[in-house]
Amino acid sequence: QVQLVESGGGLVQAGGSLRLSCAASRIIFPINAMGWYRQAPGKQRELVAAITRDGSTSYADSVKGRFTISRDNAKNTAYLEMNSLKPEDTAVYYCVAGTFWGQGTQVTVSA
Repeated sequence: QVQLVESGGGLVQAGGSLRLSCAASRIIFPINAMGWYRQAPGKQRELVAAITRDGSTSYADSVKGRFTISRDNAKNTAYLEMNSLKPEDTAVYYCVAGTFWGQGTQVTVSA
């Protein structure tokens, strides 16, 4: 079964940056779509950004212009570069690859 390991979360001040990574292992077949979801306390999980194997991307309106998703197909790794972070970006961020989910990594943005 595919395993996803996220890293790069943490505590940052508003206006700061973080880079999340998601490494996929036990890949049997190429994964087309990879993405990042987030869930804040008391809120529904939402899609933040997604990227296809050929590099097509999509973003939630709330992060457009601030977040950038990318991937390295050779390394089966996806990244989420987050800039100009806001307190409302605070959430657990989950990596998704196909139908597989990571365990999540906490991102906390202080005011």
